[in-house]
Amino acid sequence: MTAPPSGRAPARVLPPAPKRAAAIMIVFTAALYLFEAIDHASGSLVEGAGAIYPRDTSGLTGILTAPLVHGDWAHLVANTVPFLLFGFLAMSGGLGQWFAATATIWVISGIGVWLISPAPVIGASGIVFGWFLFLLARGFYARNGRQIVLALVLFLFYGSLLWGVLPSDPRVSWQAHLFGAIGGLVAASWVAKADRRATPTLRA
Repeated sequence: MTAPPSGRAPARVLPPAPKRAAAIMIVFTAALYLFEAIDHASGSLVEGAGAIYPRDTSGLTGILTAPLVHGDWAHLVANTVPFLLFGFLAMSGGLGQWFAATATIWVISGIGVWLISPAPVIGASGIVFGWFLFLLARGFYARNGRQIVLALVLFLFYGSLLWGVLPSDPRVSWQAHLFGAIGGLVAASWVAKADRRATPTLRA
């Protein structure tokens, strides 16, 4: 008699190709630093062109470009470590899943900002919050013990980030954080459902 089907995906907390995942995140992060260097040299022209301008149709392109540009070096440096860490861990389901989850977070965060932000927005914080909530929620949606343990560890070290979804500092877009987090929850739900469908059904 074979074991009953669990309906759960394999418990992965690290990318199946960790060196490739690390290389992708390093290159991605290096691109952010290159954009900031170009922006600094251009007198903030890149920042102005790449921002999301709320409720302005000409600002819709910022949904795609705003996470790539930052206000200054301090803004970028503050995002760097969680960007690298969360992006790397989010690749545990493979590169295709990571692209789908990241695109979901990117678009939902950007649309939310465009709809309700009171001012133009730039920066990768919405993506960071999306990956964070993706990692926190994924294991619970999938009922995956190892992923839940990872979520608890991440929450222990980075749980204070969640306050960023509430209005506090007027210079910081809580809207990007909030809608990025919503995007992460949506992506985690989709991924868990897709993993359960991909799990083969066993027969006794």
